[in-house]
Amino acid sequence: MLVERKDLKDAKRIVVKVGSSTITHANGKCDFARIDKLARELADWQNQGKEMILVTSGAVAVGVDRLGLPEKPKTIPGKQAAAAVGQGILMHTYEKIFAEYGQVVAQVLLTRMETIDRHRYTNARNTFMELLKRRVIPIVNENDVVALDELKIGDNDNMSALVASIVDADLVIILSDVDGLYTANPQTHPDARLVSRVEEITPEIEASAGGAGTCVGTGGMFTKIQAAKNATTSGINLIIASGSQKDAISRILEGEEVGTLFVSRENRLQFRKRWLAFGARIMGSVTVDEGCEKAIKKAGGCSILPVGIVAAEGNFEAGNTVSVKNKEGREIARGLCHYSSEELQKIIGCQSAEIESLVGHKAFDEVIHRDDLVILN
Repeated sequence: MLVERKDLKDAKRIVVKVGSSTITHANGKCDFARIDKLARELADWQNQGKEMILVTSGAVAVGVDRLGLPEKPKTIPGKQAAAAVGQGILMHTYEKIFAEYGQVVAQVLLTRMETIDRHRYTNARNTFMELLKRRVIPIVNENDVVALDELKIGDNDNMSALVASIVDADLVIILSDVDGLYTANPQTHPDARLVSRVEEITPEIEASAGGAGTCVGTGGMFTKIQAAKNATTSGINLIIASGSQKDAISRILEGEEVGTLFVSRENRLQFRKRWLAFGARIMGSVTVDEGCEKAIKKAGGCSILPVGIVAAEGNFEAGNTVSVKNKEGREIARGLCHYSSEELQKIIGCQSAEIESLVGHKAFDEVIHRDDLVILN
């Protein structure tokens, strides 16, 4: 049964993400009034027995202001320096304001390195679960100070979906400078309507997403759609709403029609498959034909044989995670590939019986086994 708004009252573990534009002014200075309201809402729901996790942006913006810079640096060292300055200021602000409501908070800094390795992924989960058990609200941000481009998650919209997957959350609430998903860009189309509910993230919805929303943020609607796709595939509901709306979190958790609700798939992914889908680093891709695509999308999915593959890209080893795409280039699944990219190029389109003669050995009949495959929306 698909979730209804009233069902969100039963959400136990909630990840709330706030963008830079929600907690800072346009000049990069902290918006203390907004942060205070946010802390009060989160602490109040925590007191009612919910488990709240906050994913926050704003460190770079606050650092830029404290350093007196005219704009956000364009170089990686410049951004990291601004983050190093701003992270401490931001965390001190949260610590002070949450303490006024009797709430203990903890800082958790993540990079993709913590999610690429399954053991680190598990350790991150254990840390979160211990904090939640002790009634602490984790405050999460990407560790911009040390993250390299190839190891960055890149934006806190996707960070919120990743954290929700790690902790097996029931709901993600993304608070931003937009009211939700519209049928068109409301800035250029006055007749655009807010979409209250999305049950399937179609290619049309993905294509309609734009770029970054403001000069202080890194994510626009595109990253929010990505986050919604990741969350709902993991069985987690996600809502995009405006951070400027009064009591937005409370109204959502009371079942009101606020923002856009992206409805999760019925079945939660197993912990290993969540890591496979959203934690493991994607090292390449395989493109499958229409028949294979249809088989993958059927209930329970299927293994991917070389005969169903039409192309492969990237440089990867056996055991690496690859993206599975259809002929239109849309990602439909992710899985562990049993053959290296070099070996795969030799067996594309062939029968499994031919693998040994073409490669020199045959470890598996399948390129990706169904148990090592996770189907995306």
